[in-house]
Amino acid sequence: MSGRAQLMWDEAVTGYDFGPDHPMDPVRLTLTRRLVDAFGLDREVEVVAAKPAGDSTLRLVHREDYIEAVRAASADPRAADPAYGLGTTDDPAFAGMHEVSALIAGQSVGAAEAVWRGEALHAVNFAGGLHHAMPGSASGFCIYNDASLAVARLLELGAERIAYVDVDVHHGDGVQAAFWTDPRVLTVSLHEHPRTLFPQTGWPEETGGAGAEGSAVNVALPAGTGDAGWLRAFHSVVPELLADFRPQVLVTQHGADTHFEDPLAHLAVSLDAQRAVQVACHELAHEYAGGRWVALGGGGYAVVDVVPRSWTHLVAIAAGREVAPSSTVPEGWRQEVFARTRQLGPARMTDGRWPVSWAEWEAGYDPADRLDQAVLAARRAAFPLRGLLA
Repeated sequence: MSGRAQLMWDEAVTGYDFGPDHPMDPVRLTLTRRLVDAFGLDREVEVVAAKPAGDSTLRLVHREDYIEAVRAASADPRAADPAYGLGTTDDPAFAGMHEVSALIAGQSVGAAEAVWRGEALHAVNFAGGLHHAMPGSASGFCIYNDASLAVARLLELGAERIAYVDVDVHHGDGVQAAFWTDPRVLTVSLHEHPRTLFPQTGWPEETGGAGAEGSAVNVALPAGTGDAGWLRAFHSVVPELLADFRPQVLVTQHGADTHFEDPLAHLAVSLDAQRAVQVACHELAHEYAGGRWVALGGGGYAVVDVVPRSWTHLVAIAAGREVAPSSTVPEGWRQEVFARTRQLGPARMTDGRWPVSWAEWEAGYDPADRLDQAVLAARRAAFPLRGLLA
């Protein structure tokens, strides 16, 4: 095993563009890559452009009729069929949609292959993490579910235990659905409560299908949850599950839309807490998965202030050359931000909350605290199915 991290990148992924009024602005990808370069991290990783996922790979998760519907809408956006979730407000069709979606999927599949084959210990695709796409439909800004495809490819290569941990503010519904009855895949999602946020799934009672009971774990967090609660929830659930499951590969999704500045959700998490979870995922991969770690991006709609900094931290952690939160953002990058967006970029790689702290679950349960209620609900629903104490 080389031990060197891979950064999956092809400039063409910035063509994943639903239009000027859509919140998923591809400038967030461009600015992230430029910030990675500004810190010299491109010299600390192997930058790899994988080939697009072909139809046989896409069919590991997606139905053939859906792939054909995406291809038809890609060739002529006027042909988009809403029955497949295409041509909707969330997922408007655009020319070349199939090609660029397959390219993003290919980067995540390539990351999984590199880690499994020992070509890299860690691999990052921050353009990926499109976790809402279903086998037969687009959903929530997601056309092809690259996260599910990466997991499916690992299974095809012979992996027997894969853990998928999703910390996007939205429930990782598409990945959960893809492996609902597969006990080889443990899906864990921490997200804002479905009462208050799309996709209205991810209740703690969703614990896996027949033959895979306990393979899905959902922590539904109350709106307004901040750093201490978010980190308490993560550390009260994820490490114990991974210690029990002992995955051969850890796949994580790091949507940046948990941030307090994100316009589409209602959590109050800082960049510093996001970084803390990234560090934790890296450590957990080494502790329980032999270091094999595939890290993906996801949501995130504060495209200047939050997303580039969060995912640059992710790349730095995977590269083994962490960027200190106190670091000043390079001036050249801030100038590029202004030139591209007419916005002023952030000055430092922190929200001023580092180091972040939280209370461990063992410190005690507060029955009046909504966060503790959410954690206990997840543990009570799923842990006994895995032979663990709630």
